[in-house]
Amino acid sequence: MPLTLDPYVIETLMPDLVGHDKQPSAFVVFLYLWARARHRAAGAHGPAGKWTTASLQQMAVETGLSKSAVQQAIRTLKRRRLVHGYQASATAVPAYLVHTPWRR
Repeated sequence: MPLTLDPYVIETLMPDLVGHDKQPSAFVVFLYLWARARHRAAGAHGPAGKWTTASLQQMAVETGLSKSAVQQAIRTLKRRRLVHGYQASATAVPAYLVHTPWRR
């Protein structure tokens, strides 16, 4: 399934995260999680499809970022309320809900 970007993502979110917050890694991680959640939602039924799981190491490998850059990006995305994270236990793989507040 091709990934179609909402104009808001490129015209507003990218300059805000990359230019204002000086966090290009946050933009990369957001796109990564958003694409995974969208792909999962296409094959899922109900609200569970909005969530995606990925370890920090998996995100680092698949985005080409360092693990610490991914950790900082997740902190930025949580602070900006663009993602919500949930971890069942300290060693569980985190689940992320990717928010798209511009789509109401």
